[in-house]
Formats: sequence, C-alpha cells, structure tokens
Amino acid sequence: MLKSLDISADREPVEVEQPSIDELRGELAVLQARAARLSQMRSHLHRQIDFGFESSTTREREREVSDERNEIHEQIDSLKERLRERESA
Repeated sequence: MLKSLDISADREPVEVEQPSIDELRGELAVLQARAARLSQMRSHLHRQIDFGFESSTTREREREVSDERNEIHEQIDSLKERLRERESA
C-alpha cells in the first residue's frame, strides 16, 4: 500500500493510503468477473425477448442488468487508467 499526502480543508497534510498495483489488479479481476456474469445474464434476457418470451418484468430486468453492466465497465475503464498511470510511474 502506497501512501501519499493530501491536503485537508484546514490545509494540514493528511496521509492517504493508496492501494498497491496488486490490489488494483485484484479489484480489476473481480470487476471483470462481475461484468462477464452480467453479460451472460443480459444475453439470456435478450434471447428470451427475441424468442417471444418477453414480459414487462423481463424488459425491466434487462434494463437493470444493462445499467449495472455499464456502470461496471465505467469502473473497469477507470481502474485500467489508474493501473496504466501507476505502472508507468
């Protein structure tokens, strides 16, 4: 775990711990696994919709899964950027 100094509102330096590269990689792996599961769920829901087994619940669930998947991908992209910055430093 790396530590950096951050300036608090009262301008006093505060030590802030930053996760190590290995911790960031671990977090990335967890997020990628979650994204893969969500993609599988989303594909299953799309097949149900495409083959006529659609209901309002199916559509609603597909939207929830898609939204969550998009949020996870934003987190993955952000984490990858942090890793690139840390690895090049």
